[in-house]
Amino acid sequence: MQVFKVGGMSCGHCVKAITKAVQGEDPAAKVEVDLAAGLVRVDSGLDAQRLLQAIRDEGYEAGVA
Repeated sequence: MQVFKVGGMSCGHCVKAITKAVQGEDPAAKVEVDLAAGLVRVDSGLDAQRLLQAIRDEGYEAGVA
């Protein structure tokens, strides 16, 4: 499980966009978004940088938590 700190998330659309971006890289990834904490937890075999780039490509600021 990898945990990322993601800025700019505020609604259900954000959850869907981030989930879709991550699953676009790894369709089997399990994604949990905690809007209140600004955290995204991803269960995936991909490396963190690839997942972070997918989130950033959606327009969010993201880093390893």
